[in-house]
Amino acid sequence: MHDSSTRSLRSFVTTELGATGAPPRQEAAKLPKLTVVTPSYNQVEYLERTILSVLNQGYPNLEYFIMDGGSTDGSVEIIKKYEPYLAGWVSERDRGQTDAINKGFRRATGDLVAFQNSDDVFAPDAFWRVAKAWQQDPTAGVFFGDMYIIDENDAITEEMRVPPFCAECHIYEGMQVFNQSFFVRRDLLDRFGLLDESLRFVIDYEIVARLGVQPGVRFRHVDGFWGGFRVQPDAKSSNIATVGVQEHARIRQKFAPALKSRWGESFWVRYCRIRKLLYFVFRGNFTYVRHRLSLRK
Repeated sequence: MHDSSTRSLRSFVTTELGATGAPPRQEAAKLPKLTVVTPSYNQVEYLERTILSVLNQGYPNLEYFIMDGGSTDGSVEIIKKYEPYLAGWVSERDRGQTDAINKGFRRATGDLVAFQNSDDVFAPDAFWRVAKAWQQDPTAGVFFGDMYIIDENDAITEEMRVPPFCAECHIYEGMQVFNQSFFVRRDLLDRFGLLDESLRFVIDYEIVARLGVQPGVRFRHVDGFWGGFRVQPDAKSSNIATVGVQEHARIRQKFAPALKSRWGESFWVRYCRIRKLLYFVFRGNFTYVRHRLSLRK
């Protein structure tokens, strides 16, 4: 089912820099400046693929930071290999993933910013999709797309397609926007704050919820798969069933009162599932709908 997409993604994240046949260039001045931050700590097995997924976009108005937490596994040597293409990098002890990302965000000068973990990847053409969407709608606050789930060998094992953003669905049903495939306007982080460093597992859920309840902040869904979330043995998942669930519940309780709806959680959970089903049916994604329904069984 995913064979051709897997071949394309695998080639994109493993091909030597500059050899991927990037889309035709535009003048950098006509494109939004994109800042990407990669937090990393002892992920030498995957780090280079993450870096190549950024640099092989061939995007001319890019600012890329790698914030390493003091790796001792050879990661620094890989970072140095790509140093000429980076806006900056460090390898020093930090307080964890979120602290590292925020260090990068504080150095960012882009119009739009994103973070991509050192075992995840961007998909081909992701930055160009973002740029085109920004050119069409520069006042939108958050741009997001669909996401692949991939394994250790970059094989696509699942697709995560999402409908247009709904704050109630994000807060009550669960993740509607994934950090592997979203960019946010930097000035919104200046106004509403950086990532919450008290969290370990749901930092993307929290920042999307926080921005989602702000009056006037618009989310724009853009078709296409922008990124891949890698499922691999060393991912930080040992406490997801306890700490992650607790964090998720805490964030839901924090932001639910900011929603304007008079309907409660039980209504929104049912509504969001029906909404998602109808959205994909009307778009003709019948294979995807059947697949997702089979997983529920």
